[in-house]
Amino acid sequence: MNPSHLPYFLGCPSWSESAWRDYLYPADARTTEYLGLYSQVFNAVEGNTTFYARPAPATVARWAQAMPEHFRFTAKFPRDVSHEGDLRDRLDAACDFSRLLAPLGRRVAPYWLQLPAQFGPTRLAELSHFLDEVGVPVAVEVRNQAFFAKGEDERLLNRLLRERGVERICLDPRALFSCTSREAAVLDAQAKKPKVPPRPAAFSQYPQVRFIGHPDLEANESFLTPWVEKVAGWIEEGRSPYIFLHTSDNRLAAALARRFHQRLMTRLPGLPALPELPRAPEVEQLGLL
Repeated sequence: MNPSHLPYFLGCPSWSESAWRDYLYPADARTTEYLGLYSQVFNAVEGNTTFYARPAPATVARWAQAMPEHFRFTAKFPRDVSHEGDLRDRLDAACDFSRLLAPLGRRVAPYWLQLPAQFGPTRLAELSHFLDEVGVPVAVEVRNQAFFAKGEDERLLNRLLRERGVERICLDPRALFSCTSREAAVLDAQAKKPKVPPRPAAFSQYPQVRFIGHPDLEANESFLTPWVEKVAGWIEEGRSPYIFLHTSDNRLAAALARRFHQRLMTRLPGLPALPELPRAPEVEQLGLL
């Protein structure tokens, strides 16, 4: 089964995890092959790296060669666009960024605008102007607590986005914050991720979900169950949701994504399984005679 045949978009925060050679990639896979291998299994990936640094044009050209046409790359606007000053003053930088990624064509859809916790209700005029002028498909993630209070501020945000057909990215970190491990990777993830309640939204054809999982895969089951039902419902409505699965250090993110898809296959009979990449045969260890 080719992942282009899926009725939804499924992926992880990146494709460049060497630890996935333990269970996803062939053990002898080179890092330069990871994107091509990843896109044989999943049909979407978060573009987290672009938040921290713009890729070189040569890098974008390599991505364009490796990404199939059906693939989706939700590139984040760089942080100097989303986190540094008035959004209306950052439009030129945003447009420069979209021109840089133009070789990827429709594979970059939507661009993600991840706003800081300091971006509150008084700045909604900036957001509406930015969305009206930027000229590319955008989804928005907010982190200000006022937008999670179920009050007028949240209603104004949702109305602004719905009127423009712009998705509100839903971050669900509950599984991560349920973890009591003192491991450094878990503590680091808990420090970086906002502790906000999930806000499932479908303002367009393409709802957007980020599920931040527990490092113990089994511990995610109760948190995944409502998402299986929600995503299945969206698909039955004719929508094409995006869902991205994380774990604290992302060593098991691809395994968690597979687990989610297996659960969804049970809920949606006829949904095809994800492809399996060929694994190198185990070398038999012969004892000395």
